[in-house]
Amino acid sequence: MIIKIVLISLVIFMLFNLFKALFLMTKNDPDKPPMSKFIGRRLMFSGLIIAVVLVGVATGLITPNTPPY
Repeated sequence: MIIKIVLISLVIFMLFNLFKALFLMTKNDPDKPPMSKFIGRRLMFSGLIIAVVLVGVATGLITPNTPPY
């Protein structure tokens, strides 16, 4: 159960960074941090999500769907 909460929080944080970069792109304010900072964070959390899912499946914490055949 805890791994699902971790994954959901990582997805929410990833989406937050994506929309933060979107708003920075539309405003184009030179005083704000660059958009690439938030896009890089989104990419880092996407990789972390994939790693957590792979470790969860490998250790048995997450069980994938069984094939129908």
